[in-house]
Amino acid sequence: MKPNFEQYKYEFALKRVEALLPLVEDTEKGATSPEGIELMIMSDIVEAYEKEHFPIAKPTVAELIQLSLSEKGMTQKQLAAEIGVSPARINDYVTGRAEPTLRIARLLCTALGITPALLLGV
Repeated sequence: MKPNFEQYKYEFALKRVEALLPLVEDTEKGATSPEGIELMIMSDIVEAYEKEHFPIAKPTVAELIQLSLSEKGMTQKQLAAEIGVSPARINDYVTGRAEPTLRIARLLCTALGITPALLLGV
């Protein structure tokens, strides 16, 4: 498949961002310098292209719980004991077989350090 104009623009902007970053970091004016302004413009082009062509899906409840357990070095059994449910129930949440109730979601947020908005997908 042949690259289109948008892809060329993206690739050019990406290269400019990489070239401008060290210049902006080394200048005293930073974001207000001509290089800083160009960096912001090029970054906007890169961000818009990536949002359209490489969207990042919001994690599922199961993925959030799995990631949080991993980050905390906590087992499903430990989480179950902390929030007062069975380990089998935690496994249901982790595998996506069940969704937690609002009461359990609140306990999960507290135990795992997840913001409610993130868990609710907003």
